[in-house]
Amino acid sequence: MESQRWLPLEANPDFLFQFLKQLGLLPTWQFGDVYGLDPDLLSMVPRPVCSVLLLFPVTEKYESYRLEEEAKIKSQSQEVSSEVYFMKQTISNACGTIGLIHAVANNQDRLEFGPGSALKKFLSESSSLSPEKKAKFLEEDESIRVTHESSAQEGQTEAPSIDEKVDLHFIAFVNVGGKLYELDGRKPFPIAHGTTTEDTFLENAAEVCKEFMARDPDELRFTVVALSKTVTATILQRYVHGRPSARTRSCRAG
Repeated sequence: MESQRWLPLEANPDFLFQFLKQLGLLPTWQFGDVYGLDPDLLSMVPRPVCSVLLLFPVTEKYESYRLEEEAKIKSQSQEVSSEVYFMKQTISNACGTIGLIHAVANNQDRLEFGPGSALKKFLSESSSLSPEKKAKFLEEDESIRVTHESSAQEGQTEAPSIDEKVDLHFIAFVNVGGKLYELDGRKPFPIAHGTTTEDTFLENAAEVCKEFMARDPDELRFTVVALSKTVTATILQRYVHGRPSARTRSCRAG
């Protein structure tokens, strides 16, 4: 059976938040782009931050590293908390939605949902499932699919054809139990990146984002988005190696 294909979401914090709002997330936390990854620019991001999303290009260099990383972890093993909510990606162009699910699912004790939230219902009913079964559960969730398709039609850029190959991919970083995890539905398991705290989480996640950029120094298509506690309206600025860029769409399926 051919896998589902969705339209890619635009990497735009306003639309990412509106997508979650339609699924019942209340605006106590909101997304904003990160201006840059050096300390001065990270200091401009509202705190606390509970999740970071990274949009990056899927290149030959990255794919080679991904396979090496997977083999290394399988041979050496790693410790991953059972509290981490992780799901596989089986739907083409759904990495934006899966990144958002990972960000929200691992921060449910901090986020707030409205009555009848479709996202809260999805998380509650899928929490005990395996990563593979979570993916199947998403395939069958009509509320999230319809909301994704509606959101994908909006934005500052024209939505591409549903069959168009898109080589950009969204992943999420979260703090679960004092450990920094990278959550990517194309990978077989979460990636543990060491210890972190609420105060250092953004800086710790930024260091991992820098590693992605260092592996592809000729690439400019990187975007970092933070989910921060709402304090004031934030002016959002695209970050791509320190320069504003046009909005881009994600992603590539695993």
